[in-house]
Amino acid sequence: MNRTTWWTGAIPALMVIVNVACAGGGDGPDGTAADTAAVQPAFQLIGGQVPQFEPDPLHFALLPNLWVNGQVGGVAVDSHDNAWVFHRPATIPEGERGAALDPPAADCCIPAPSVIQYDADGQFVQAWGGPGEGYEWFENEHGIWVDNQDNVWLSGSAGPDNHILKFTSSGEFLMQIGHAGMNTGSNDTENVGGPAGLFVYEPTNELFVADGYGNKRVIVFDADTGAYKRHWGAYGNRPDDTVELPSRAEYVRQLAAGEPAPQQFNNPVHAVHVTNDGLVYVADRGHLRLQVFDLDGTFVREKFIRPGTLDSVGSVHGLASSPDPDQTFLYVADGANAWVHILDRATLDVVSRVGGRKGHNAREFFHLHSFASDSRGNFLIGEVNDGHRYYRWRFTGMGEPQNTTLPD
Repeated sequence: MNRTTWWTGAIPALMVIVNVACAGGGDGPDGTAADTAAVQPAFQLIGGQVPQFEPDPLHFALLPNLWVNGQVGGVAVDSHDNAWVFHRPATIPEGERGAALDPPAADCCIPAPSVIQYDADGQFVQAWGGPGEGYEWFENEHGIWVDNQDNVWLSGSAGPDNHILKFTSSGEFLMQIGHAGMNTGSNDTENVGGPAGLFVYEPTNELFVADGYGNKRVIVFDADTGAYKRHWGAYGNRPDDTVELPSRAEYVRQLAAGEPAPQQFNNPVHAVHVTNDGLVYVADRGHLRLQVFDLDGTFVREKFIRPGTLDSVGSVHGLASSPDPDQTFLYVADGANAWVHILDRATLDVVSRVGGRKGHNAREFFHLHSFASDSRGNFLIGEVNDGHRYYRWRFTGMGEPQNTTLPD
C-alpha cells in the first residue's frame, strides 16, 4: 500500500471516498479484521470538515522476549504502512529491566534492541540495532526515516552524535554520513551536529536533515552516495552560530510586541517534512515556529505555533501531512501544549486540534516528541522523558473542527 490510498477515486470534483483501515479483531467473514477495508460515505472537502481521530491504545502487540522499550526518540511509517520505533535502551530504569540485571532482580523485563518494526496491523515483525562493526552507534537515539526502497535511516541527538547511519530494513549496515565527535558547527559540510529529523525525498533522491540539537540548519545529502548537496538556516540565511539568541521569555515578549523574529534557527531544529509539491517544512522548535522553503532553500513563509509558550520544550516537535494526493492538511505535534494542530496546508491556518491534555492515560500526551502518519490517515506518537510510550491515534473520518478558539 502506498502513501496515497487514504483518499481515492475523486468522483466528481471535490468529492472523494475515504478508505479507513483500523486496528482489527479478526472478526471479518474471512478471518481478517472486519474494518480494514471499511468505506466511509463520500464527503466534500468544502464545508469546513476536517480529519477526526480517536486513540487506539491496543493497536501495537506486546513485544516478545520480555522486551521493554525506553524513551522513544523517533517513529516512522514506511511505504507499506509498517510502523518503526527508535527507542533508547539506556533510559530504561532498573525497575523496568529487572530480568536483565546480574543477578536478575525480577521476572521482567529486558531492554529491546533500538529499532522495532510492526506491520500495518500492529503485529511485531522484528527488532535490531545497536553498536556493531563498520559504523559508530549513537549516544542518544533520535531520528528515524524509512525510504521508499525500505532503507532505514537513523540519527542521534547527543553532542558527539555528528553522523547519520543507513541500514537495510533487516539491519544490514549500508552507509555512514559524518563522524562521531567531529562536528565543527552549522556550516560543516562533512559532519552533522545532533541531527533530529530525517526525510528522504524520492523525486530528487535526497536526504533532508533537521540538524538539529547542536547545529541550527537544514542540510541535504545525496541519498545514494551521502555526498553533501546544500544547507541553509532560518529564512534561507547562512547559519551563524555566533548570533546570540534571546531567552524564551524575551522571545515571547518580542513576538507579542510585533518585533522582528530572529534570523537564525534555535535549537533544536527538530523535524523536516517534504510534501509532494516540493515544499520543505522545518520545525524550528526553540522559536515556536515552522518555516517553509523550496527544495533549494528559498524561504517561502512561516507560521508561529502557540507563540506565547514559555515552556522551554517548545511547540513544534513533529510534522506530517494527510495522505490524500494534495496533502490538504499539515499536522504539527506540539509537545509543550500537548496538541496535534491540524493546519490547512494552503493557508497554514489552524483548522482543528486534537488532544490538549498532559498525562499518561489513553487520551493524554506525556511529552509528545516524535510523530508520523500513515497512508490510512492514522498518526503515530512517540514520547520521551518519563513517557516511554508509542501509540497510534486512528483516523475515524471527517467532521467538525475542534479546539480552534484558543487564545495565544
